[in-house]
Amino acid sequence: MTSAAPQDLVVTQATPADWPLISGWAAEEGWNPGLSDGPAFFAQDSGGFFLGRVDGEPASAISVVNYGSDYAFLGCYLVRHDLRGNGHGFATWKTALAHAGNRTVGLDGVVAQQDNYRQSGFTLAHRTIRFTGAAPESDAPTGVRAAGPDDLAAITAYDSACFPADRPRFLGQWLTAPAHRSFVRHDGGRLTGYGVIRPGRDTLRVGPLFADTADDARALFAALTAGIAGREIALDIPEPNAAGVALAEEAGLSPSFETARMYTGPVREHAAERVFGVTTLELG
Repeated sequence: MTSAAPQDLVVTQATPADWPLISGWAAEEGWNPGLSDGPAFFAQDSGGFFLGRVDGEPASAISVVNYGSDYAFLGCYLVRHDLRGNGHGFATWKTALAHAGNRTVGLDGVVAQQDNYRQSGFTLAHRTIRFTGAAPESDAPTGVRAAGPDDLAAITAYDSACFPADRPRFLGQWLTAPAHRSFVRHDGGRLTGYGVIRPGRDTLRVGPLFADTADDARALFAALTAGIAGREIALDIPEPNAAGVALAEEAGLSPSFETARMYTGPVREHAAERVFGVTTLELG
């Protein structure tokens, strides 16, 4: 696939071998990618990652990851610093978006690109605020325990109620990736939330944090941060979830970064009020 750009740009599907380069570019932007994100990302849609090259050298990247037949998510939209302003990013964008077909596409757009996204048919749904800071002192509360293999089916079903698509392949990797720690909370035999914390390039990342209530989210957050007091953590919270924002503020975290959740069309009904922390800005 060759795109129309001032210089010859060849856009091809990226492979897991390209992920260190892509995540390195993301780290340079201050996005703090997770250290073990790649396998889970590619497990969801191995054909959804793209790399543009000029004269054989990497120049641009993007992901358009498909979830089922109705929904896709765009992320990892990057252009090498010394090649910006040459049209490579938009050419890569157009090539990769074809992968989504007729699906509604979502993204979490940085402030600098939001006007461009609107011009490409994306509409604002809400802001997402990244809260960062030192993890507070906490003890693992009752009613929360580490997730195990027997929890996968219940977590997958719960996740499907909180996310615009089913993503069992992704979760199978995300919950068990190296150094990812996952916790569940129950009320009797019913799952009332789950959360994951993982190491990032700069700080520990919490995500997702899905819970029925603020009390459930607070208990899960305490379990996720138990034993790591003082270490830097980051949590991306949809701004409309006032209880999630309050949780972060109570923990002493401060806003440090924002994006806009935008869609090209309707998405499946889901329990947005349970989203106290998004999974990842790259895949939604």
